[in-house]
Amino acid sequence: MATITIPNEYGYVLLAASSTAFVNVLHMILTSARRKAAAVKYPIAYVSAEQADKDPKAYAFNCAQRAHANFTENLTPFLTALLISGLRYPVYAGALGGAWVFGRVLFALGYTSKGPQGRLVGGYLASLSNLGLILGAGYTALGLALNW
Repeated sequence: MATITIPNEYGYVLLAASSTAFVNVLHMILTSARRKAAAVKYPIAYVSAEQADKDPKAYAFNCAQRAHANFTENLTPFLTALLISGLRYPVYAGALGGAWVFGRVLFALGYTSKGPQGRLVGGYLASLSNLGLILGAGYTALGLALNW
Protein backbone atom coordinates (compact mmCIF):
# COMPACT_ATOMS: atom_id res chain seq x y z
CA MET A 1 0.00 0.00 0.00
CA ALA A 2 1.33 3.42 -0.95
CA THR A 3 1.83 6.12 1.62
CA ILE A 4 1.09 9.71 0.72
CA THR A 5 3.37 12.32 2.20
CA ILE A 6 2.64 15.94 1.50
CA PRO A 7 5.82 17.49 0.10
CA ASN A 8 7.28 20.62 1.69
CA GLU A 9 6.68 22.53 -1.56
CA TYR A 10 2.94 21.69 -1.59
CA GLY A 11 2.31 25.28 -0.55
CA TYR A 12 2.86 26.27 -4.19
CA VAL A 13 -0.01 23.97 -5.16
CA LEU A 14 -2.26 25.43 -2.49
CA LEU A 15 -1.31 28.95 -3.55
CA ALA A 16 -2.38 28.21 -7.12
CA ALA A 17 -5.58 26.55 -5.91
CA SER A 18 -6.55 29.38 -3.60
CA SER A 19 -5.84 32.04 -6.23
CA THR A 20 -8.76 30.70 -8.27
CA ALA A 21 -11.11 32.38 -5.78
CA PHE A 22 -9.73 35.75 -6.89
CA VAL A 23 -10.27 34.85 -10.54
CA ASN A 24 -13.87 34.00 -9.71
CA VAL A 25 -14.29 37.42 -8.06
CA LEU A 26 -12.83 39.04 -11.19
CA HIS A 27 -15.45 37.23 -13.28
CA MET A 28 -18.21 38.36 -10.93
CA ILE A 29 -17.08 41.98 -11.21
CA LEU A 30 -16.79 41.84 -15.01
CA THR A 31 -20.16 40.15 -15.44
CA SER A 32 -21.97 42.41 -12.96
CA ALA A 33 -20.64 45.55 -14.64
CA ARG A 34 -21.83 44.37 -18.04
CA ARG A 35 -25.18 43.21 -16.65
CA LYS A 36 -25.73 46.68 -15.20
CA ALA A 37 -24.62 48.45 -18.42
CA ALA A 38 -26.98 46.31 -20.50
CA ALA A 39 -29.82 46.66 -17.96
CA VAL A 40 -30.30 42.89 -17.78
CA LYS A 41 -32.37 42.02 -14.74
CA TYR A 42 -31.93 38.96 -12.57
CA PRO A 43 -32.51 36.01 -13.00
CA ILE A 44 -31.91 36.33 -16.75
CA ALA A 45 -28.70 34.41 -17.47
CA TYR A 46 -28.29 35.44 -21.13
CA VAL A 47 -30.00 37.84 -23.51
CA SER A 48 -31.44 36.48 -26.74
CA ALA A 49 -29.36 36.34 -29.90
CA GLU A 50 -31.62 38.97 -31.45
CA GLN A 51 -31.13 41.35 -28.53
CA ALA A 52 -27.36 40.74 -28.51
CA ASP A 53 -27.20 41.47 -32.26
CA LYS A 54 -28.97 44.80 -31.77
CA ASP A 55 -27.28 45.98 -28.57
CA PRO A 56 -23.48 45.90 -28.13
CA LYS A 57 -23.90 46.16 -24.35
CA ALA A 58 -26.16 43.11 -24.31
CA TYR A 59 -23.61 41.26 -26.46
CA ALA A 60 -20.84 42.25 -24.03
CA PHE A 61 -22.95 40.92 -21.16
CA ASN A 62 -23.36 37.56 -22.93
CA CYS A 63 -19.59 37.38 -23.49
CA ALA A 64 -18.87 38.10 -19.83
CA GLN A 65 -21.48 35.59 -18.70
CA ARG A 66 -20.09 32.92 -21.03
CA ALA A 67 -16.51 33.58 -19.87
CA HIS A 68 -17.62 33.12 -16.27
CA ALA A 69 -19.52 29.95 -17.08
CA ASN A 70 -16.49 28.58 -18.93
CA PHE A 71 -14.32 29.30 -15.88
CA THR A 72 -16.64 27.42 -13.56
CA GLU A 73 -16.91 24.51 -16.02
CA ASN A 74 -13.14 24.14 -16.05
CA LEU A 75 -12.42 24.81 -12.39
CA THR A 76 -13.23 21.39 -10.91
CA PRO A 77 -11.15 19.35 -13.39
CA PHE A 78 -8.29 21.83 -13.00
CA LEU A 79 -8.32 21.68 -9.21
CA THR A 80 -8.48 17.88 -9.26
CA ALA A 81 -5.49 17.60 -11.58
CA LEU A 82 -3.58 20.29 -9.67
CA LEU A 83 -4.06 18.73 -6.24
CA ILE A 84 -3.23 15.20 -7.41
CA SER A 85 -0.20 16.05 -9.53
CA GLY A 86 1.11 18.26 -6.75
CA LEU A 87 1.44 15.27 -4.44
CA ARG A 88 4.40 14.02 -6.45
CA TYR A 89 5.45 17.12 -8.40
CA PRO A 90 4.56 20.16 -6.28
CA VAL A 91 6.80 22.72 -8.00
CA TYR A 92 5.76 21.53 -11.48
CA ALA A 93 2.09 21.55 -10.46
CA GLY A 94 2.35 24.91 -8.72
CA ALA A 95 3.99 26.48 -11.77
CA LEU A 96 1.43 25.02 -14.18
CA GLY A 97 -1.34 26.00 -11.79
CA GLY A 98 -0.06 29.58 -11.76
CA ALA A 99 0.10 29.56 -15.56
CA TRP A 100 -3.48 28.24 -15.70
CA VAL A 101 -4.69 31.00 -13.38
CA PHE A 102 -2.86 33.65 -15.42
CA GLY A 103 -4.35 32.18 -18.61
CA ARG A 104 -7.83 32.32 -17.10
CA VAL A 105 -7.34 36.01 -16.21
CA LEU A 106 -6.28 36.71 -19.80
CA PHE A 107 -9.27 34.67 -21.00
CA ALA A 108 -11.68 36.69 -18.84
CA LEU A 109 -10.26 40.08 -19.79
CA GLY A 110 -9.99 39.18 -23.47
CA TYR A 111 -13.46 37.68 -23.79
CA THR A 112 -15.15 40.54 -21.95
CA SER A 113 -13.35 43.28 -23.88
CA LYS A 114 -12.98 41.81 -27.39
CA GLY A 115 -15.58 39.06 -27.62
CA PRO A 116 -14.91 35.42 -28.45
CA GLN A 117 -11.70 36.14 -30.39
CA GLY A 118 -10.24 37.87 -27.34
CA ARG A 119 -10.31 34.68 -25.30
CA LEU A 120 -7.89 32.70 -27.47
CA VAL A 121 -4.47 33.58 -26.00
CA GLY A 122 -5.63 32.97 -22.44
CA GLY A 123 -7.54 29.89 -23.51
CA TYR A 124 -4.49 28.33 -25.15
CA LEU A 125 -2.29 29.06 -22.13
CA ALA A 126 -4.84 27.62 -19.71
CA SER A 127 -5.49 24.56 -21.88
CA LEU A 128 -1.82 23.71 -22.28
CA SER A 129 -1.20 24.19 -18.57
CA ASN A 130 -4.18 22.01 -17.73
CA LEU A 131 -2.97 19.28 -20.09
CA GLY A 132 0.34 19.17 -18.24
CA LEU A 133 -1.52 18.90 -14.95
CA ILE A 134 -3.78 16.13 -16.23
CA LEU A 135 -0.75 14.15 -17.41
CA GLY A 136 0.98 14.73 -14.07
CA ALA A 137 -2.13 13.68 -12.17
CA GLY A 138 -2.50 10.52 -14.24
CA TYR A 139 1.13 9.59 -13.69
CA THR A 140 0.88 10.34 -9.96
CA ALA A 141 -2.31 8.33 -9.57
CA LEU A 142 -0.90 5.39 -11.55
CA GLY A 143 2.25 5.43 -9.44
CA LEU A 144 0.24 5.38 -6.25
CA ALA A 145 -2.01 2.61 -7.52
CA LEU A 146 0.93 0.46 -8.63
CA ASN A 147 3.20 1.35 -5.68
CA TRP A 148 5.99 2.99 -7.69
